[in-house]
Amino acid sequence: MLKVNRNDDRPIWQQLLDQAIHNITTGKWKPGELLLPSRELALLIGVSRSTIQIVYEELFSRGYTVTSRRGGTRVSEWTYAPRPSEAAAAQGPVPPELPVLNAAIGHLHSWFGEKENRKIEIDFSPHEPYLDEHFQKNWRRSFLQASTEADLDSWAYGNAYGFLPLREQIQRFLSLERGVHVNVDQIILTSGAQHSIDLIAQALLHEGEIVSVEDPGFPAAWMAMKYRRMQVVSVPVDEYGLCVDCIPPHSKLVYVTPSHQCAIGVIMSEPRRQQLLHLASEQRLWIVEDDYDSEFRYRGDPLPTLFSQQPQNTLYMMSFSKMVAPGIRISAIIGPQEAIRQIAQVHELTYRHLPIMEQLTLTHFIEHGHFMRHMRRVRNVYRRRHEAMTKAIIATGLSEHFTLSGVETGLHMLLEANQSFDEDAATRLALEHGIRVYPLSVYCMESDRKGWVLGFAKVDEAAIEEGIHRLAGILL
Repeated sequence: MLKVNRNDDRPIWQQLLDQAIHNITTGKWKPGELLLPSRELALLIGVSRSTIQIVYEELFSRGYTVTSRRGGTRVSEWTYAPRPSEAAAAQGPVPPELPVLNAAIGHLHSWFGEKENRKIEIDFSPHEPYLDEHFQKNWRRSFLQASTEADLDSWAYGNAYGFLPLREQIQRFLSLERGVHVNVDQIILTSGAQHSIDLIAQALLHEGEIVSVEDPGFPAAWMAMKYRRMQVVSVPVDEYGLCVDCIPPHSKLVYVTPSHQCAIGVIMSEPRRQQLLHLASEQRLWIVEDDYDSEFRYRGDPLPTLFSQQPQNTLYMMSFSKMVAPGIRISAIIGPQEAIRQIAQVHELTYRHLPIMEQLTLTHFIEHGHFMRHMRRVRNVYRRRHEAMTKAIIATGLSEHFTLSGVETGLHMLLEANQSFDEDAATRLALEHGIRVYPLSVYCMESDRKGWVLGFAKVDEAAIEEGIHRLAGILL
């Protein structure tokens, strides 16, 4: 018999429904059992007939009962199974073992610098840009104004290529600042370098094809492509950039950071650039040009892109992670129209499109001049910090025992050691002294080069000087 608890906060029909479902699922009410007519059950319980009718209708709509004019309401003829025990209920499907994924995530965490419990006073992170309250204030203003001005159509499903006004702003920026002249349908927006590489692998490569990457280089690039089951081949890097002669003859794609090599920091020489462009044309392979921080150059203007010289073979990747902030998760791929169209189709199928609010905000941020003012301000900050880092390394004598490279462009530089250098021990010792540094080895696939990749964007001049002096005290 169903019972009503007048002290229960739930509605009476909900109490009775829960009891009825419990009776059916535990087998107390057997399959095919005839339930009392609603009028009769209402009198027995002492509730209105309409309450019982609500319960019966809900049981029927959920499939617990069947009903007919002559047969009344009966428990559905389903196979009764006892409720599993607590132990059995806790056992669900077991996720498959994915050793490639586990290894990649472990390496990614190591490269990015896992945060430890110990106190870090100075973090020479090469991954994060400088941000301040001035940026936050302007970004908040753009966010509020963009969301206020957005029409209702903005909140519908969007274009897989990305928000058109933002692509138009990027088109204009590339033309004025980088000498890259394209149509808006040659631009697709993504949520970061790894997202870009993943889309490229899905859209333009077949499983098992050979791709070549710099070694040392950008770990997330080869990890993403390995996870997409590509044959990833490491290609060494020297003082002139990627060693083009070492690219395997059957490569379908070459990933390269020519303006500021991701780990070593060198600029790819013009002869190497021409050699790579010739190879790409001859073998009809893709060049993926990651131009992640070339906007910050300390000697002369930004270098010309490979894309501007050979757009039919090149996919140009740009990101706002270093120019603005990693948290907004907006990047772009620029390439031949047909290739971008195919990438957009994959994007539409797997991701649909990027969140609209970040795109609206960044569009407003650029249109109203905040972006270029931000760039001018941070360039001055980086120039001072770059100078402080370089001077400190020379003044402490570190440059006499380590090879300093990558100082012309970007937000990091390299202190490279010889083969006998105990990189792990030195890194741990630095942590004990409150300093986080980033080992070169985590940028390596097969290379055995050693040293430290040191970023300066988030460290002020006084902290840079203090940190470098501490490192010198540890190493010299």
